Order: sequence, then C-alpha cells, then structure tokens
Amino acid sequence: MKSNPILLSAVFLFGISAVKAQEKTTLSLNEAVNIALSKSDEVNLANSKVNTKSYEVQSMKMNQYPDFKVSGQYLRLTNADIRLKSSQESAEPADPDAETTASPKVNQLILAQANVTMPIFSGFKLKNSIKASENLYNSELANASFSKEQTAMRVVQFYADLYKAQKSVELFKESLKSSQQRVIDFTAMEQNGIIARNDLLKAQLQVSNVQLSLAEAEKNVRLVNYYLVTLLKLSPETQIVVSPDNVDANLFNTTIKSENEALDSRKDLEALRFAEKATEANIKVAQSNYYPSVSLIAGYTMLDLQNVVRVENAMNIGLGLSYNLSSIFKNGKEVKVAKSRFEEIHHQQAILTDHIKAEMVMARENYELSVKQDKVYTEAVDQASENYRIVKDKYDNGLSDTNDLLEADVDALSTKINQAYAKANVVLKYYELLEAAGQLTQSFNSTNN
Repeated sequence: MKSNPILLSAVFLFGISAVKAQEKTTLSLNEAVNIALSKSDEVNLANSKVNTKSYEVQSMKMNQYPDFKVSGQYLRLTNADIRLKSSQESAEPADPDAETTASPKVNQLILAQANVTMPIFSGFKLKNSIKASENLYNSELANASFSKEQTAMRVVQFYADLYKAQKSVELFKESLKSSQQRVIDFTAMEQNGIIARNDLLKAQLQVSNVQLSLAEAEKNVRLVNYYLVTLLKLSPETQIVVSPDNVDANLFNTTIKSENEALDSRKDLEALRFAEKATEANIKVAQSNYYPSVSLIAGYTMLDLQNVVRVENAMNIGLGLSYNLSSIFKNGKEVKVAKSRFEEIHHQQAILTDHIKAEMVMARENYELSVKQDKVYTEAVDQASENYRIVKDKYDNGLSDTNDLLEADVDALSTKINQAYAKANVVLKYYELLEAAGQLTQSFNSTNN
C-alpha cells in the first residue's frame, strides 16, 4: 500500500503545531507580576478611573475662567404695527379727529449679543470645589496603587498554588510508579503462594488511591494555570512551569517596615485620607451657599428693527449679584449631609487602621509559623524515609506485614508533599507580610532596578 505524501506532510505539520501548542514556558515571578500590572483588566480599570478624576479636576479648574457667550437672532415679522410716540405725545390725550400717520413697514428683526461673565466671589465655593476634586483625584491614585498591589498578590498566590499542584503531580507520579511495581511484585509472589491474595488487593487499592490523587493534582494544575495565564493575558495553551528559581533570591533581604511605617505606606488607607480631605472641602462648598455670588458682567448688543431703529456699539459693563434667599432655610440640611459624610469617612479610616494593624500581626505570625513548619517537615521527610527503609527491611525478612509497609510508604509520600507545600508557604507568607506592610509592589520594583 502506497502512502500519500500530502497526508504524511499534513500529519507531520499537525504534530509540530501540537507540540508548539503544548510547549511549556518558564516565567520568573517578577516578569509575571510586571505583565499583570501592564495587561490585567483590573489595573487598566483603575488607571481609567484615575484618568477620569484627572479630567474632572481639569474641568473644575476651567470654572475659574470667564464665560463668553455669543447669541444672534433673525426674526421675520408679519404685518407688525409699529407706532412711535414721543414723551409729549404720550402725555396728551389722543385726538380722534387727528390724521393718523402711516406706520413704517417692518418685516424683520436682527438681534446680536455678546456677553462676558467673570466670577468674582461665590463664598469660596469654586476654590473649595477645586480642592475637593484634587483630593478625590489623589484618592483615586492611591486606589489604583492598591489595585496593583492586589493584582501582584494574586499572581504570587497563583504561583504558589501552581507550584504546589505541579510538585504534587511529580510526587504522585513517582509514588504511582513504585506502587505499580509493587503490584507487579506482589502478583508474582501471590501466584507463587508467598503472600496472601489480600495483600495483593491492598497494594492494588493503594495504586487506585494514588491514581485518584494524581488526577486531582493534574486537574488543579490545569485550573490554576488557566487562571494565571488569563490574568496575564497569555494564550490559553500556555503552560507555565513554576520552580523555586522563579522567585527572587534576594526576597528575604527586604526589611519589613514597622507598624507605623506600614500605616503610612498602605495605599488603601492613603486613599481614605484623601477622601476625608475631599469631604472636608465639600463641607465648605455646602456652606458657601449661605453667601451671595458676585460676578463682573460686560457685553455688546446690536439691534436692527427694519425701518424703525438700529442700535450699534451698545457696550455695557457692571456687577452682577445673586442670592438665593431660600438657602437660609434649606442649605442647613446640605451642610449636615456633608458633615455626616465626613464622619463616615473618618470612621472608615479608623476601622481600616485597626484592620491593618491586625493584618500585620496575623501576617507576621503566619510567616513565622511557615518557617517552623518548613523546618519540621524537612526533618519529617528524613524520618519518614528512614522509617520506610526500616519497615521495608522488616517486611522482606517477614517481621512486618503489608499494612505496615503500605502505611510507611504513604507517610513518606505525605511528608514529601507537606515539605513542598511548606517551602511554597514560606515564600507566600513573606509576600503576604510585604503586602500587609504596603511594600509588595515596591519589592518587585526594587528587584528590577
């Protein structure tokens, strides 16, 4: 049978593309964080909000400049009855027998106006409105920085979870290989009548349990990898491999700030501080309604009433004064609303301060616990390996049963998995401590300089 060269080429090319699609990628944690901070939707949304607040500040500042309005009208009139009277004529009674003078024919009216209004005083409303807007902009800037810290922490969490899942797959595959070999050995021993069939079934059951655990770990790898590449805006086929080498070697050289320094560094608390200043300015904005508004007014008017009157170069300049008398009674509620909002922000700031202090204590305790766990699990691996060796020797010499052997094997596997998790947790908990101290993104930036 002759093979089709076109078909073989297609199969070959398909195989190459499949290999490329499944090609694994190694990214350092710093690189992944930088990608997330430049491409993630959360960061882009935060930056858009900052831009919006910036435009609002610029728009508010434009209110300092005068308003210049130009208007014009051209009106057609139909059978307009125009009568001009002098002051003397209007004072005398009309003579019914007098001959009526024909009125001029008027069919159109042209009116053009140009007005300039310059605010002079409005109870400091404009000044405080600009101040409130600037503080809201600074608050949004701080919120954007906090969003970046949260995004960076998500990347760190995904890296830790992916490392745990990938290490679990590696250990379960090793355990599955040895368990399957044990089943082969036990099958031969059972056929030769050396061991009971019950021992073989126990070994086979262990293989099944390891296979289920391996499937669960592989599922976790796929899920966490999907979440990570989605956050980084990478191709869904990208498979990221995580190892201890992905973490900055100088991570633990970063000095953790004190509690007071952390309170000054936390961007979420800084955002509330600026929001508090904005509400304080809004109180003054509400109080400004108790004062009148004064403005400088200048204008130009041109009027042309066909065949009757034409006015040109009618310039005017003066002061405008406006005051809403009802504000004396109504504005008190607006001031109370503004003061109540100020109190809300003040209480939120106090609550967040206490939360940050508790978060700092918890993060520090969790990190110290992870270090102790890493040390204990490292020792446990050696102990479990030695225990399995001893039990295996006893089993080979008929001094131990299958249950002891399988239990020692499971203990050795569990300690290896716990050790891998503990090493990942040491790094994760240190990053959480940096986040609590407001140093997370700063630590990544320092490693790139």
